[in-house]
Amino acid sequence: MFTPIQRLLNANRSNKRIISIIYDCFAIVLSLYMAIAVRLGVYSFAVDIDEVLSLLITLAVTIFCFIKLGMYRAILRYMTFPALGNIFVSVIISALTLALSSYFFKSFIPRSVPFIYAGLAVITLGGPRVFIRSVYYHYYKRQKPNVFIYGAGATGRELTYALIQGDEYHPVVILDDDKRKSGEIMYGIRIHHSDEFEKLQALYEPVKLLLAINNINNKERLDLVEKLSSLPIEIQSVPSVEDIATGKANLTDVRDLDVSDLLGRAPVEPVKELLAKNITGKNVMVTGAGGSIGSELCRQILRQNPKTLVLLELNEYNLYKIDQELEAARINLNLDTKIIPALGTVQRQNRVQNLMEAYSIETVYHTAAYKHVPLVESNIVEGIRNNVFGTLAAAQAAIEAGVKDFTLISTDKAVRPTNIMGASKRMAELVLQALASKETETTFTMVRFGNVLGSSGSVVPLFKQQIKDGGPVTVTHPDIIRYFMLIPEAAQLVIQAGAMGNNGQVFVLDMGEPVKILDLAKRMIHLMGMKEYVEGSAEEGDIAIKFVGLRPGEKLYEELLIGDNVAGTGHKKIMTADEEKLSWDEMDILIHQLDTCCHEFDIECIKRILLEAPTGYAPTEEH
Repeated sequence: MFTPIQRLLNANRSNKRIISIIYDCFAIVLSLYMAIAVRLGVYSFAVDIDEVLSLLITLAVTIFCFIKLGMYRAILRYMTFPALGNIFVSVIISALTLALSSYFFKSFIPRSVPFIYAGLAVITLGGPRVFIRSVYYHYYKRQKPNVFIYGAGATGRELTYALIQGDEYHPVVILDDDKRKSGEIMYGIRIHHSDEFEKLQALYEPVKLLLAINNINNKERLDLVEKLSSLPIEIQSVPSVEDIATGKANLTDVRDLDVSDLLGRAPVEPVKELLAKNITGKNVMVTGAGGSIGSELCRQILRQNPKTLVLLELNEYNLYKIDQELEAARINLNLDTKIIPALGTVQRQNRVQNLMEAYSIETVYHTAAYKHVPLVESNIVEGIRNNVFGTLAAAQAAIEAGVKDFTLISTDKAVRPTNIMGASKRMAELVLQALASKETETTFTMVRFGNVLGSSGSVVPLFKQQIKDGGPVTVTHPDIIRYFMLIPEAAQLVIQAGAMGNNGQVFVLDMGEPVKILDLAKRMIHLMGMKEYVEGSAEEGDIAIKFVGLRPGEKLYEELLIGDNVAGTGHKKIMTADEEKLSWDEMDILIHQLDTCCHEFDIECIKRILLEAPTGYAPTEEH
């Protein structure tokens, strides 16, 4: 029975307009005929030229009004009530035109006919439009999965309307915590209190719950997500107001909850003066610019409007991606910053120094490093070459080129490391501290922080993919904990710390409370509408959690400080640590010995030097 309607909806746009105009002409003629017939009480009557002229003028004026009011630009399946109001206005004008034309042409049209005609025209012109829209809505909505919307505010209202018009989801219930809104109707959908969720879920069987609340602070959002995580349904959210406003996303682009929601951490607003101090109007270089931290640093740096931004990256594709992204952002922000993509490795001092001198670099952010613990553990020589000697080469190039500020991005794994990656990063810190002791014109600072959510190798995308694949979710140990931070927040704090530094200073970012990885995995499973169980146990659930054991060089918890000499700074999220260091003469001897060991691929020699140096290196028994 719906085949003719489907053919009409799928017809060519211009053909639809022609069909609509032809039908409207027919409906106007029919309405006038029926109005006269009703008034006279007969179905057959004589028509003179005067009545024909009145009809033609009425027809022309009505179609003209429809065209001017955009009735033929409107899509029937999305016909709204304001559009029906335009039909009513056009019919009133049409009826007045009929009355006036009949008066001037002295047509045989009784005075009551325009009133009867108006009523019939509203039915014949508006009725089919409402019918087609209703058929489309009620027929096609059956093919869309049911969803609940959480939030009856402005965002919820806009999302509800967008979903009703779209083809992806069918909103059936709107939930809200405000009891005063319960029972209200929004676009034909009833608003219920959130306490009614279980009853409504059994009735409508929704596939997911869409969180449509953007006007609350971070703490309120975290509390809300914590509450919703206990519900047995997949939860997604609409994009932020900023993303929608800037065109990065549409309202209907529902997505998994932000990593900040999973983390339970509210980022702190940066100090704008510190962000700008070493960047605005200056020539800046970022090594490892295509990596997770490096690319976000570049984004944050560009917003501070540097004079030049040099992107040094070994991976060609990563360099291409970040260069294209930053160039588009530069144009969008209307900045004059000169962006220089440079292929190369930090291990070649002459290449790095040449770039620094060519572009008069004043500030360097050194992020280039191998950071994946198991990979570095299996490739010890390359890990040391890149993380230690690459840092040394970049730092010496900075000294020779007269760079003013050099900031090393370090890691919490550099504190009492149990793996080569952490030991190499601690050695890189010692190298810079030793160079700082030479009283060079370059100020060396180090910023140490933990894991960042969303970076390459982060557990969040790994867990998400494992859950989508049906499990199991692999956790190394039930008690393992990690500090976490969002990439944008980490990049901003790195920039601010670098602007605060004295030569040779180590900064530590406040990572908040440590997160238990097992709890993070459970939280993600719950938010995707499923229940977890431990593989091999008698528990029942949807997604298994499998404990796979600690990886080589991995420990249950990470530390951020060595010793107790910790002091605060002017920024509540940045601390400074006074730790053991070496003079340049002592470091120079270690560096030459380490270089010889690497050249000879003597792994035991490398480990012995790392143990002898004040790195705190304490490998696990397996290594």
